[in-house]
Formats: sequence, structure tokens, C-alpha cells
Amino acid sequence: MSAAGTAVRPTVPASRRIVAAGLATASGVAVAVQSRINGELGVRLADGIAAAVVSFGLGLLVLLVLVPATPGGRRGLRDLRAALRDGSLRPWQCLGGLCGAFLVATQGLTIGTLGVAVFTVAVVAGQSASSLAVDRAGVGPAGRQPVTPSRLAGAALTVLAVLLAVGDRLGDPGALMLALLPLLAGVGIAWQQAVNGRVRVASGSALAATLVNFTVGTAALLVTFAVDGAVRGWPTGALPAEPWLYLGGPIGIVFIAIAAAIVRFTGVLLLGLATIAGQIVGAVLLDLVLPTAASHPGPATLAGAALTLVAVLVAALGPAPRR
Repeated sequence: MSAAGTAVRPTVPASRRIVAAGLATASGVAVAVQSRINGELGVRLADGIAAAVVSFGLGLLVLLVLVPATPGGRRGLRDLRAALRDGSLRPWQCLGGLCGAFLVATQGLTIGTLGVAVFTVAVVAGQSASSLAVDRAGVGPAGRQPVTPSRLAGAALTVLAVLLAVGDRLGDPGALMLALLPLLAGVGIAWQQAVNGRVRVASGSALAATLVNFTVGTAALLVTFAVDGAVRGWPTGALPAEPWLYLGGPIGIVFIAIAAAIVRFTGVLLLGLATIAGQIVGAVLLDLVLPTAASHPGPATLAGAALTLVAVLVAALGPAPRR
């Protein structure tokens, strides 16, 4: 307690923030893999929204089996209902899945044309700016996070690093117009991570928070798919036979659960920066190990990936704001 009688929240230890940032970086690698999978599924189905429905829907099915089967999941659902009843959690804070659904839809709609590199640039640009605003507004469970010099420098370095990594892919005006979709998806990611963190704190279960996210997202995608089918017609392509094309949903479970669990330690900005670092590293590894016709990582791409990791360290090692 302070002299004035108000409680002062302790700061998060730097070691815990670094471990959390490492987990977020690993989940970012998973996001890069998910982007490649969902983009390919959208190409195979010739319908990005249908690919998003398949990806999110499979993730929801897994969670509907997994959450009730675990004691923590069942307890989390009970606590979530109680939090909604007593008002400690607002209904609008359960809508993070809308942004997740939009991100997955943009993967299927744009990656086949833009490629993973330009897609990542657009998402990063939106996510970095939005993370600063979301932290400053106190939307996440860590409360208001001031825009300290280290956090601002980390965000700026991240954008510069990604532009360095894929600068040779930004000369097509048509691609830049299409990139507005993942740009908006990146803006939504920060808000999604913040409110999912709130749901995780209220429920005490990352699995329960992830189930809420996938339920809301799948419902939104089904409505969108129905409207799109009524207007443009239903997709005629057959579902592909390769099992790996259906792993996007389960990978999304891992990413959402990790983000919901650690955002209270990192804040939205550091979580976003670490995730971005993982996305860049994952994209480079995918291009090197499993290249496509458009993948050609050169020295600039590798330098950009290294600079992204430096940016995350700058933000992580700076003074921690009070929680």
C-alpha cells in the first residue's frame, strides 16, 4: 500500500517477461506455418472464406472435445459463466474471435496472390501500431501500459526489420491494394489478444478462453460463408486429400491459448512483437526448407529477421511498466 492508501501493483520480473516473450516467439513460428497452410487450402478450394470455415471449424471441434474432458476446462467454463453474470467480464470482451476469423479469412483470400512475405508486412504494420494503442488504453489484463521509449523503439524497429526483409516484394500497386485486408487483420490482432487475455483471467483457463474465441469466430465465418454463397454462388472445388492442409485450426488453438495465457505478463505490445519475430523466423525457415516458386530468401531477408529479434529484445529488456 502507498502512503495515500492505494494499492500498487508489482511489476512483472524481467525473467518472466523474457520467458513469456520466448513462448510468444515460438507461437509466431506456428502462425507462419498456419498462414502457409491456410493460404494453400484457399488456393485448392478456390475460396478463401470456405478455407477459413474449414480451418476454424476443425479447431472448434477439437476444443469441444478437449475442454469438457479436462478438469481445468470444465472449471474454466463455470468461472466464465460466473464472471459474465456478476459483470466482472463484459460480453463484448468475448468477441476476440471475430478478429481471429478475419485474419484466417485473409490468409485464404490473399496469400495465394500476395505471398507470405507481403502478407506478413501488412499484418505487422497494423499489429505494431494497434498494440501501442491497445496497451495505452488498458484493454488487456495487464492494465494501462505506458508508451515507454524502449517499447516505442521496439515497435519501430520491428516494422523497419520486416520492410527490410521483404522490401523487394512491395513494388506491385495491385498487391498493395489487396494488402489492405491483412493490414486491417493486423490491427484486429492486438485487440483480440487483449480481450482473450481478459477472458483467460476471468475463467482461469487458457483452454476455455480459446474455446470462446473459436466459437465466436466460427459463428462469424459461417454467417459470412452463407451470405457469400447466396450472392456469389457456392464453391465447387472438392476438399483436398492431403491431411496437412487441415492442420491450420489445431495450430490456431496453440497460438490463441499461448497468447491468452501470457499476455498478462507481457502486455499486448511485447506479445505482438515477439509473435512477429516468430512469424518472420518461421517464414524464412519455410522458404529455405520448403520453398515455393515465389520464395527466394536472400541476405536482406535474413538481416531483416535478425533485426526483428533485436527489436523484441529491446522491448523486452526495457523497464517494465507497473501491472
